[in-house]
Amino acid sequence: MSGNKSKTSGSIALSILDYSPPFYFHLHQEYIVGLAGKMERSFEGAMTEHLRMSGVYWSLTALSLLVSKEDVDRLMSVTQSAESSAKNESILDWLFTCFDERTGGFGGNSGQDGHMLYTLSAIQILTLVDALDDKRFHREKVINFVLQLQRPDGSWAGDSWGEIDTRFTYCALSALSQLQALDRANVDLAVDYILSCRNLDGGFGCVVGAESHAGQVFCCIGALAIACSLHRLGEDGVELLGWWLAERQVDSGGLNGRPEKQADVCYSWWILSALSILGKVSWINGDKLASFILKSQDEEDGGISDRPDDMPDVFHTFFGIAGLSLLGHLHNNRANEFNFRQIDPVYALPTDVCRRWNLPGQIVVHGSEEVGDRLAHYARCDFYAR
Repeated sequence: MSGNKSKTSGSIALSILDYSPPFYFHLHQEYIVGLAGKMERSFEGAMTEHLRMSGVYWSLTALSLLVSKEDVDRLMSVTQSAESSAKNESILDWLFTCFDERTGGFGGNSGQDGHMLYTLSAIQILTLVDALDDKRFHREKVINFVLQLQRPDGSWAGDSWGEIDTRFTYCALSALSQLQALDRANVDLAVDYILSCRNLDGGFGCVVGAESHAGQVFCCIGALAIACSLHRLGEDGVELLGWWLAERQVDSGGLNGRPEKQADVCYSWWILSALSILGKVSWINGDKLASFILKSQDEEDGGISDRPDDMPDVFHTFFGIAGLSLLGHLHNNRANEFNFRQIDPVYALPTDVCRRWNLPGQIVVHGSEEVGDRLAHYARCDFYAR
């Protein structure tokens, strides 16, 4: 493994693996910053207008892993004065235009109905930039929006139309935790519902009886971690799920979301985060996965795609960078000079942000095995102490 700097296309890159492309972090910074100007006039922008809130969250968090909070604010105009002109509207100014007064939630863009997915993204942005105390944020209305979507069986709907999905359970618990209101939900019932969605292969689906999927596994394990209920999995359940997740690695080194599917960079997050919480990252070949992510970079314009030779997008750029962080490749001794921030596997925010807000969580530990600095602040569930 090498930590040497290299120059590519006039930009600084970091060599972190032999026989693999370097990490083009400077190009990724330029790619992320440049997206804002493209969204209003591009086909990609038109096709993703309905989920702009999540796109902004992915952009800000990806950039926050590469540069300081102050640089993110400067490069992205996050907290520019609310009195700025519409032409120079800050991200926070725009975010509050997405608040749906009727429901109390946030929509994916201005003028859209509130939804659990975009409400979490909005809260994550506010947590990330230390703006939860902004006078424009209707905390109590947002809390009530989340609470009233919990159903009698413990599940959560995404909005008033009633779609049920374990994604929404994670969104609800994460949002309430960040708003210091987790105790106002029926968390025990939510945990019961999550466990009812567990399958015989150890994985989790979007509803009871649905096929196991890596994205749903993260949502369920993340929700159990926030609820400090990982012990409900049992030792055998942790082992079985660990094997199911590890078996998602394919010959290319990448990870897929279900058996017989292609590898996709986004699963570097969905699977690695769950393995991190369960203490089983070592069950996959981390160097092969890192190489797959590095080969999926755009070496000319920056950004990361779903797999090598495809077009980059901000979704995969965020999850690719997050995956390299979870693997530790951005935080070894030779990479430390760049001060890349660590990603938290429970809340998908920089670790220092989760610590600053004292966000609760739980991880599985294995007897006397040492817990890394990234997770040291969380409560511990130890099935393996003897």
